[in-house]
Amino acid sequence: MQTALWILALIATVTVASVIAQRLGAPAPLLLVVIGIGASFLPFVEPFELSPELVLVGLLPPLLYSASIRTSLVDISANRRSIAWLAVGLVVATPLIVGFVAWLLIPIPLAAAFAFGAVVAPPDAVAATAIARRIGLPRRIVTVLEGESLLNDATALVALRTAIVAVGATVSLWGVTLDFVWAAAGGAVIGFAVALLLSLVRRKVSDPLIDCTISFMAPFLAYLPAEELHASGVIAVVTAGLVLGHKAPIIQNATSRMNERINWETIQFLLENTVFLLIGLQVRRIVDSLGATTLSFWTIAGFCAGVLVTVILVRPLWVFPVGLLLIRPRGSTDEAFSWRSTAVVSWAGMRGVVTLAAAFVIPASVPNVQVLVLGAFVVTAGTLLIQGLSLPWLARTLQVRGPDAREDALQEATVLQAAVEAGRHELDRIVTDRDDEDVVRVLRARGESRLNQVWERLGDTGGDEPPSEQYRRLRTAMLAAERAAVLKIRKAGEVDSEVLTGVMEALDVEESMIDRREARAETDLERTLVTPEPAANLCADLDAAPLAATPQTPDGCADCFREGTRWVHLRLCLTCGNVGCCDSSVGRHATRHFNDTAHPVMRSFEPGEAWRWCYVHEVLG
Repeated sequence: MQTALWILALIATVTVASVIAQRLGAPAPLLLVVIGIGASFLPFVEPFELSPELVLVGLLPPLLYSASIRTSLVDISANRRSIAWLAVGLVVATPLIVGFVAWLLIPIPLAAAFAFGAVVAPPDAVAATAIARRIGLPRRIVTVLEGESLLNDATALVALRTAIVAVGATVSLWGVTLDFVWAAAGGAVIGFAVALLLSLVRRKVSDPLIDCTISFMAPFLAYLPAEELHASGVIAVVTAGLVLGHKAPIIQNATSRMNERINWETIQFLLENTVFLLIGLQVRRIVDSLGATTLSFWTIAGFCAGVLVTVILVRPLWVFPVGLLLIRPRGSTDEAFSWRSTAVVSWAGMRGVVTLAAAFVIPASVPNVQVLVLGAFVVTAGTLLIQGLSLPWLARTLQVRGPDAREDALQEATVLQAAVEAGRHELDRIVTDRDDEDVVRVLRARGESRLNQVWERLGDTGGDEPPSEQYRRLRTAMLAAERAAVLKIRKAGEVDSEVLTGVMEALDVEESMIDRREARAETDLERTLVTPEPAANLCADLDAAPLAATPQTPDGCADCFREGTRWVHLRLCLTCGNVGCCDSSVGRHATRHFNDTAHPVMRSFEPGEAWRWCYVHEVLG
């Protein structure tokens, strides 16, 4: 009963704190750490011991796996240099620098000091990316931080293992190198093998429940064999997650993918937030353990402050020269490689639960080990509070902004256009004279409706609801009425419950498919929305077309004025300057103008947009 109450209290605290954090606009991890610190000193809260095994075996594998299956393998590969310099280079340099400072501040063996440096070296796999996504940093920065946090634990744990061995024995550079190579290569091979095996199994599984159960086993199937063979379980889990996430559209059906996504998001929410609460709950036990040390208060305080400042400073001292000199391409003007972006990356060094759990791995025979554990907690809590709270301010001050919602919509439209076109070609290939014309017409209309819904997110509708918004509002009200009618029938007890359940599930599925995006994120209207770089130079018509033209009717669509209809967005013909309405509008006059004149290229006639579209080849440019 006592255990059940503790679990209930943890989940309830995590849930309430997360809701409060959303209301306050504050990061939930930081609030949970503060709550945990305060709760640890309450008289009725027993000291809780966060054991290394619980964290490194019970919590870390599923947390890493849930993050890695949602991380793009393509993006990780594209940013591998930046990630390697942070996840390997910085995590190797940090133990040496921090360890030397720790050795100067308190009387401990040098090997133990380096072990402590390895403990505080890896930034947390959750905190940095959670805060980065919440404040809307550029995607490349988020990808780099994700890749670093997924892999740096492996480097730090190998360094910690080597330093602990050095406490009681002599180690060689050759031995350390071989240990690191085997940890990395062995973990990657084992993780890939597990992913390959599970891919073969999941191809044969059509039941979403069984598929999701296999997914729950995946992180432990990768982690445990790797650790047993003295390879890196962290790298094994990350490798397996990246490969399985990348292959998910091939090896899983749609229902399995949706179920897996929802289940892992729930698990990640509970585990990562519980972890930060547990970090705070360690304070009382750590403080009580200081009675065994002979060091003075001021010595301990100086040690904690010194290592915290060192940990914070080492990262920018490493990131700036490496990022600007070794990673940034020569002559690059990409904002992702600017000193502003580098500054944000250098400040995103929040530590987490792995640091605190690894501190308990340091042998109890090491002098002043209690002070080292306290130092690990101060570094964890200090970086979370100092860097976590100031990172949003730094990003705003340096004007490091996340992706523009309109640019996302433009790229989404490009991708969806290709997908819809492929669907049209397949429909044309398989349709026969026996197929109902109305069914074929509905299928074509559904593809166009999905595409128009994305185009409607571009530009300003002047306060009017675009068709997709109207559909969402009206159909949602209809579904609510339909559900109320079904519930009334259920209350009367006139129909079998299984039949009613099937009808309710059908309504739920349709409602889940309705796009419920909230109001579009605020965008920077001073930026001109141009065509994404990869889509340029794809056809001769786009290459030959000008970038602008003089509009015949600057006030709007002349055909809409004449017919008495309203437009959603406006398009400008780059051949003659005709202004017509988009395909989401009633008249679809821009497309009708192309059909009448064969003028191939139009441009958006919305404020702040300069993207162009070729009707002939159906590409952006």
